[in-house]
Amino acid sequence: MASRSEEELNCPVCFDIFREPVILSCSHSFCRACLQSWWTQKEVRECPVCKKVSEQKEALCNLALRNLCETLLEERLQSRSQDVCGVHGEKLKLFCLDHQQPVCVICRDAEKHSSHRFRPVGEAARQHRKELRETLERLKETLKDFHQVHVKFDQTAQHIKLQAEHTERLIKQQFNELHHFLDEEEEVRLAALREEEEQKSQVMRGKMAALSREMLRLSDTIRATEEELRVPDVSFLLNHRPAAERVHRCPLLDEPQLLPGALMEEAKHLGNLSFNIWSNMKRLVSYTPVILDPNTAHPGLFLSDDLTTVRLGRKLQLPENPERVGGFCAVLGSEGFSSGTRCWDVDVDHGTRWELGVLQESVQRKGDLRSGLWRLQLCDGTLKALSPHQISTPLPVKKLQRIRVDLDFNRGKLSLTDADANTLISSFTHTFTGRLFPYIWTGVELPLRILPVQVNVSM
Repeated sequence: MASRSEEELNCPVCFDIFREPVILSCSHSFCRACLQSWWTQKEVRECPVCKKVSEQKEALCNLALRNLCETLLEERLQSRSQDVCGVHGEKLKLFCLDHQQPVCVICRDAEKHSSHRFRPVGEAARQHRKELRETLERLKETLKDFHQVHVKFDQTAQHIKLQAEHTERLIKQQFNELHHFLDEEEEVRLAALREEEEQKSQVMRGKMAALSREMLRLSDTIRATEEELRVPDVSFLLNHRPAAERVHRCPLLDEPQLLPGALMEEAKHLGNLSFNIWSNMKRLVSYTPVILDPNTAHPGLFLSDDLTTVRLGRKLQLPENPERVGGFCAVLGSEGFSSGTRCWDVDVDHGTRWELGVLQESVQRKGDLRSGLWRLQLCDGTLKALSPHQISTPLPVKKLQRIRVDLDFNRGKLSLTDADANTLISSFTHTFTGRLFPYIWTGVELPLRILPVQVNVSM
């Protein structure tokens, strides 16, 4: 077959002979796997060549093109048939295990193969095919896992974009309330937001691009190896070592993971926003000592736009990033404390099932948080103080409206107080290590709110 005709049988995506060719309504043909991979990376089903959007749910098989390609492949295989010994002209019926190559019966008795071990060609081919297939199956499983991770990364990239859009809307809302005094400040903060969005979106695009390249490399290796497996035994054994080396050069990588810090830091942009611009609009300043971090919130929680109020809500589809709490309907503060004193008040007037306290940063957030959690718990009328090293007895219960959480990290003391009556409810003493994050758990749809403090600024 002429070389020009062979080029016409090449897929425009992988530039190799068509494998399971399919045809679109625009008359362009592609390998089925190439087209599916292309569509996986696109939002619409478009032709990779002319970009025309296809209305077909499934591309149709191009039978005529498939027959031409299969004929070409058979001709290539026949032309490469090498089942005769180049030295003795005898059939290659044996396989030398020491030299890992086919030989004839005369080669077996030659000095070159003295004391070597031999197997019949068919038996050796079966064994090597088995080993190669086993490695190939592991590569296919790796590729399958990569496809699943690629989908998760794509969903995370979409969530980052939604976070950026949501945060931008809230930033604009606050700046609109501050009118012309805040025009310059607004531009600075939106620029920072867009820079972070671009940076983190670029990181995700880079990860997805790297994953796509790895997937394409694995696909090429798998396709080439499968082609080698279809050749006759002798031809296979003559060329099996390069094929095996090519497969073994493909490392079975661990499944890519989403690293901490991949999501937008909404708390950095929204937390204490009005306080940070107090010098321009002092009368409108509102400062909350703890800002909740939506990247840590359980999917079953709903946070207010200013990230100070939390309540139980409808479960959302959120990325399973490492920072997010998994087993408890809880959320953490955006800032961890490793020294000094911190104090914040929580409005629990409407809550009947809640926990307030602090959580160690080192705790595995997808597991049992109680190994590093100190908190005050109200559950169905029973009030308890709970810690990893202490079994609490029920505390006296009265009407509670505001709970004050007071942390003295250096002295190793956590106090929980009735802020209205200014009376201590319970306290913990412990030598804290690492960072501690404010912790809130709620089991009802009624909100818990971190209260702002009165701001007095003196220079």
